[in-house]
Amino acid sequence: MADSDSRSFSTRAKSPRAPARQGSRQGFVPAEAVREAEAAKIPGLPARLAAANIIGDIVQGGHRLDECFAANAVPCRLSGLDARDVALARSIVTVALRRLGVIRYALAELLEKGLPRQAARLEFLLIAAAAQILFLDAADHAAVDLAVRAVRLEPKTAAFSGLVNGVLRNLARRREEFLEIAASGEHDAPAWLMQRWRKHYGDETARAIAAMHMLEPPLDLSVKDDPEGWAQRLDGVALPTGSVRLRTHTPIIDLPGFDEGEWWVQDAAAALPVRLLAPRHDERLLDMCAAPGGKTAQMALARAHVIALDRSAERLKLLAANLARLRLHAEVAVGDAAAYQAQPFDAILIDAPCSATGTIRRHPDVPWTKKPGDVETLASLQTKLLNRAALLTRAGGRIVYCSCSLEPEEGEQQIAAFLRRNPDFRRAPIEPGEGVPQEFINRDGDLRTLPHYWANEDPRLSGIDGFFAARLLRSA
Repeated sequence: MADSDSRSFSTRAKSPRAPARQGSRQGFVPAEAVREAEAAKIPGLPARLAAANIIGDIVQGGHRLDECFAANAVPCRLSGLDARDVALARSIVTVALRRLGVIRYALAELLEKGLPRQAARLEFLLIAAAAQILFLDAADHAAVDLAVRAVRLEPKTAAFSGLVNGVLRNLARRREEFLEIAASGEHDAPAWLMQRWRKHYGDETARAIAAMHMLEPPLDLSVKDDPEGWAQRLDGVALPTGSVRLRTHTPIIDLPGFDEGEWWVQDAAAALPVRLLAPRHDERLLDMCAAPGGKTAQMALARAHVIALDRSAERLKLLAANLARLRLHAEVAVGDAAAYQAQPFDAILIDAPCSATGTIRRHPDVPWTKKPGDVETLASLQTKLLNRAALLTRAGGRIVYCSCSLEPEEGEQQIAAFLRRNPDFRRAPIEPGEGVPQEFINRDGDLRTLPHYWANEDPRLSGIDGFFAARLLRSA
């Protein structure tokens, strides 16, 4: 079970073992075709089953949210669902992950003896139903009834339909109590993450970060030119940094300028590191860990000669497709950035693999798929990337290192250690006039954004991803 603020479920005594199933051994969707057919006859049930399965795949299996809803997802939980049911399943999963801490707390309060050991995956069905009862506009009776029906479909869990019925009815009765607890923010993130944020940023800021993760984020675009004009055309606002933030929920591909390649989706914070790199015409640039290509596009827009490097050939296919739509060019290279060899570059961007804790508002699976040890492991990789970049930067050249992490080991501490190892490099602090708001600049002159920055009365326009970036110059 993933880390949580809530106390762990205890277990009951075992009941007689149910017959083994054939096919997929995970999830609630019965492997036998007859039970799949039975589920399909009940409106709304397939979407709830898919949601419960996907929650389990993420929390227990470590799968990423976006991967679970991809057309080639393995395991695939969406077979036979129409677009409306897929959207419902995604809504349930997303809300369940955003509020997983308080949902688990509430279920632990209601399950005095915990979950039956032999039916532990009931937890994910209960989580899906609880998300609907507490945080989605769903009728209580429907959420309870469909959860009970789902339990009865599977011989291994059928005996616990009464337990599920009772727990969810009690949850509905005590909804206001649990919503008040949710409003305190006490359970919004795993304990290990909250402890980290309190240590590094203080209690007030840690709570503000966690609270922002509960809100659906706005969609930001990077535009080739004329942010003000595109903001008007796309029902958005032009941000001080040059990005456009949308109010609309219109599908991206239906918006003006998509087919013409006039803009691309990119959080406003993610667009800032290339601003610090300041690519120039005809410079030779390396974009380490380039896919899916938002920063590559920014560099290519300056008509620099860009090599987009990534170890994933599949992800580079996506990058190439994005560049083709945008009518921009970069040389694509498959390889391990930590061992890459080439002639020295004028400038290098390192968009480092990281714990991604700065993107939780966009990726609510992150807190529940990451572990404390991941930060140390990723920091070691980031050190290797910086060391390689130092070797590949020409005299007088520059490096911009960035990560979408809130953890200092992947940001501030990483740069401090790099400068100790490389006396021929120095920090180039962000200067006034570079288009970076002062609140985004830390005391060293590096970029540090936090999710609760850019608060707005309209929640749809609030917040920004947590990002760190530092600019480093090599001696001439």
